[in-house]
Amino acid sequence: MPVRATDSPILKWPDADQVREAFQAWAARLRARPEVAAVGWFGSYARGDWGVGSDLDVVVVVRESDEPFVRRAAGFDTGELPVPVDLLVYTREEWQGLAQEGGRLTREVRWGGGEGAVPTDGGPGEKGDGGCRTGQETG
Repeated sequence: MPVRATDSPILKWPDADQVREAFQAWAARLRARPEVAAVGWFGSYARGDWGVGSDLDVVVVVRESDEPFVRRAAGFDTGELPVPVDLLVYTREEWQGLAQEGGRLTREVRWGGGEGAVPTDGGPGEKGDGGCRTGQETG
């Protein structure tokens, strides 16, 4: 969230590097959870055209879930990230369905925090590489 300088009434919005570093650390901890197949980001921070007030758009792919889509994000604490977060949590099966439909979201996500990885053919988390392989970055 924006922070106030110690002796100033002016709030400063975190810059892209601060957001990226915080996201990458958060995503690394999240990927250690056995139910998490992949973590990625998309939107203005991933594209580099963020501005003051931008939120961080995040996708988490879980191996499976009995929770309805609208409740899944509640199981993930985003409080340590420096900006508001729009979190979408899909099951691997749902994500594969979106990819097969050719949805824009599946093409824009940068897996692992922007290193340019894309899901493997088997879907996020099916191979021993964390569910990602190096691929083209989206622009």
